[in-house]
Amino acid sequence: MKYRLKRYNSRLKGTVALESSKSESNRALIINALAGGKPSNIQNLSKARDTQTMLKLLGERHQVYDVKDAGTTMRFLTAYLAIKGEEATITGTDRMKKRPIGPLVDSLREIGATVDYLENDGYPPLKISVVKNQLKDHIAIPGNISSQYISALLMIAPCLENGLTIELTTEIYSRPYIQMTLDLMQAFDVETTFEGKIITVKSQKYLPTSYAIEGDWSGASYWYSFLSLSEKKGHLNLPGIRNYSTQGDQEISHIMYQMGIASHFESGKVKLLKRNEIKRSLSLNFRNCPDLAQTVMVTAAAKGITLEMTGLESLKIKETDRISAMRNELKKIGSTLEENNDQWTLTPTAELPKSVEIETYEDHRMAMAFAPLSMLMDVTINDPMVVEKSYPGFWEEVKKIGVTITG
Repeated sequence: MKYRLKRYNSRLKGTVALESSKSESNRALIINALAGGKPSNIQNLSKARDTQTMLKLLGERHQVYDVKDAGTTMRFLTAYLAIKGEEATITGTDRMKKRPIGPLVDSLREIGATVDYLENDGYPPLKISVVKNQLKDHIAIPGNISSQYISALLMIAPCLENGLTIELTTEIYSRPYIQMTLDLMQAFDVETTFEGKIITVKSQKYLPTSYAIEGDWSGASYWYSFLSLSEKKGHLNLPGIRNYSTQGDQEISHIMYQMGIASHFESGKVKLLKRNEIKRSLSLNFRNCPDLAQTVMVTAAAKGITLEMTGLESLKIKETDRISAMRNELKKIGSTLEENNDQWTLTPTAELPKSVEIETYEDHRMAMAFAPLSMLMDVTINDPMVVEKSYPGFWEEVKKIGVTITG
């Protein structure tokens, strides 16, 4: 299946409907389940496939929990089943079976869970038995691994007989996502402390509560890109997101200011406006917001902005190897992405093609990151429905702003 986006060279204006935050939704669902709350306690829940998979799997007991391609669901449910499961198996797609889960499994084993690898050590599928006797209440784990491992452990910590102290042994990556988890735990009446590299959670009970999910800043990033690449003045309204957000991807408002977009926060929305000044070279660290990297790279490549980047290590173990995928697809518009140790350089092209065909590699963010190129050229997106993983209504919103889509 292919979608063909015809170049759109008119003025952008209007309101775009964002999906609710998948990161916040999935954390809230796990915590609500641990609190014994009803699913209806969580309002404005994301319609993303990952979240709907989580909702379904938490709704009833299973012998085998199939998370499909949902990485967050795999990691959070693995920890959840170590508290609530009964000899449960958790598995996923072939790609999921290649995404590492060893650090989380090692930590759960230290605490007292029995977790067995059913195929390859360090990777799903897993067989999990609950913690019967807590062996440790203090564990050490690197801070530069996926924050989802750390968040998974934090969410079950209050349910452990002796609570849990987590010592992060390295520099901390994706700190905003750890803080998001702690803030949500507090919303369900659990107290925590986070001092330096030590997070302490005492044994206590979650209390069911009503909670409304914020709009998704990751999804907002694509509309910043659309407006940034538009050749005419315009504006877009993005409702449902907050100025003071725990989502690390709010950083897009600061990055895109340097790429020509100003963010005006009003009651219950942000209004995006074009500005005249842009920077021709940027040095960016994506350590706390890796999901923004693809969008920013495409925008920079199309606007002639050179990027020096760090903090992209985790992109290699996402839905696809995003570094390799971006290198391949950016080459089609004449840009290069080069790696030197832990640094990456994007060098833009002097002249863009009139059309391009983009492979998506079964990765939702590849489709959405390259779609804004339709402001400058005709774009063909292969396998466009990968967006259902995080933003099912994306293409309808693209049509709403005026882009013609056929296919």
